[in-house]
Amino acid sequence: MAVPLYMDVHVPSAITDQLRRPGVDVLTAVEDRCDQLTDEELLEHVRVLGRVRFTQDIRFKALAEDWQRQGKPFAG
Repeated sequence: MAVPLYMDVHVPSAITDQLRRPGVDVLTAVEDRCDQLTDEELLEHVRVLGRVRFTQDIRFKALAEDWQRQGKPFAG
């Protein structure tokens, strides 16, 4: 079973395009009109959608670690 991905604004469109070629389910923050959300808001939005957030945002690691310490659920 393929994991549906959610591409953050920091991910080059070439990566999204290459993932889509073989049929990977990819939604971008821009397509979803969520490119202006804060990292926290976007992480919660992606969890609700049941997708895994794909990002190259270097601050995301610290946010994910903080949420893990707090026991907050998120999808990647």
